[in-house]
Amino acid sequence: MRISLIFSLFLLLSTSVYAQNRQVADQIVAVVNDNVILKSDIDQQLFQFMQQSQMSDFDERLWYYVLESVIDNYVLLEKAKIDSIVVSDAEVDRVLSQRISMLTEQVGGERELERAFGMPLIEIREQYADQFREDMIVNQVRQKKIQNIQITRPEVVDFYNSIPTDSLPIIPESVSLSQITIIPPPKPDARENARRLATQLRDSIVVYDIPLSELAQRHSEGPTASQGGTLPMVETTDLLPEYAAAAAALEPGGISEVVDTPQGFHIIRLNERQGQNIATSHILITVGDEELDTEFAVNKLTALRDSILHHNKRFADMARRYSDDKNTSPSGGRLLDPQTGQRYLAVSDLQPSLHRVVLLLDEEGDISEPRSYTYGPNEKTAYRIVRLNERIPEHRANLDQDFQMIRNFALQQKRQEKVDQWIQDLRKEMYVEYRIDVPDLSDEVPDFLAPELHDPVEEDMF
Repeated sequence: MRISLIFSLFLLLSTSVYAQNRQVADQIVAVVNDNVILKSDIDQQLFQFMQQSQMSDFDERLWYYVLESVIDNYVLLEKAKIDSIVVSDAEVDRVLSQRISMLTEQVGGERELERAFGMPLIEIREQYADQFREDMIVNQVRQKKIQNIQITRPEVVDFYNSIPTDSLPIIPESVSLSQITIIPPPKPDARENARRLATQLRDSIVVYDIPLSELAQRHSEGPTASQGGTLPMVETTDLLPEYAAAAAALEPGGISEVVDTPQGFHIIRLNERQGQNIATSHILITVGDEELDTEFAVNKLTALRDSILHHNKRFADMARRYSDDKNTSPSGGRLLDPQTGQRYLAVSDLQPSLHRVVLLLDEEGDISEPRSYTYGPNEKTAYRIVRLNERIPEHRANLDQDFQMIRNFALQQKRQEKVDQWIQDLRKEMYVEYRIDVPDLSDEVPDFLAPELHDPVEEDMF
């Protein structure tokens, strides 16, 4: 299983320096069918792993663990060929573009990224596309295998009972919360002012030939403004419907009319089209916080809070009917852990604005006063009231309070064991040859290494 560290900027730079300074006497260390694995391949991935893990002490066994991981990766790629599992060029380009866009934003622009890698963007794409494709294929093979592996309650109980009591984790204080969110509407004329500015910017592009990228850097309020408003190749279904419809109607190089979306007003240029995938650039003009009617939001939430506390209205019903947070309103406003999907949230991990609210809620059923917070990927100002549904003190993990979390971990372990055994069985069906002596690695991988040496089969570990 290849250690997927692609596009961690620090590691890529470190690898580049490492490659320039090491003296490699390449040697074939293993073969999987027609795939040759070189000593330098393992050396490089080991170096990346140690950099990421900030390890200073070298354990010789680790080199062989990395070798086994790379062999497993090739075995899964061979299995993908047998099962005719492929990843399209468009899908690779979409994921690669997202990673490049993320890194571009982190380092402060395309020029800075090119300078860091020592090559233009087009060469970065060419150099890493194949490795991205392999990682995506391997992930599909794994997911196909594990999707039907489930776990029963008795298995969860057996897993829990196998753990010594003093080894069970301490679960921090946690809470179950629900919220109702109101996004303040613009004040009168604020939207028209924003539309007018967007129209003026579009005229500057189509009438006076001012580059959209230049105006985006100066005026756009979107997250990619510093990159000239450029968005990666994505499926149209991943975009706002209004944005997707306007962009899809353009020919490459075409400029849209001003497009009204829930985010604000867009001017869109279509850069490229590949089937249902499009690459665009845009300028986003929004209504500023100072032009929002915050009093309206506070008054509406105050009235909703009063109806719940004094007029026997159910919080969940009010959330479904009135909340502007479409992620939580269908579930009655319940907040879930974004990583695990669990309803209990560790107090210590709450965002500062939510943490401050929770500290003021003493009893289960208490509802906060309206408070402002930052909402959504575009960091809009919104207001909310929060209900404390349940508070669980710090405790040692047990089946009564933490069954779902323990189940997730037990399932994770079961799936990993099944996948590991499956890969060992696949090895017997393929030509796998070691060209070096390999020590016995049957001992369990140390805990601090295991998470890094095995690609996770799912994301809900605790």
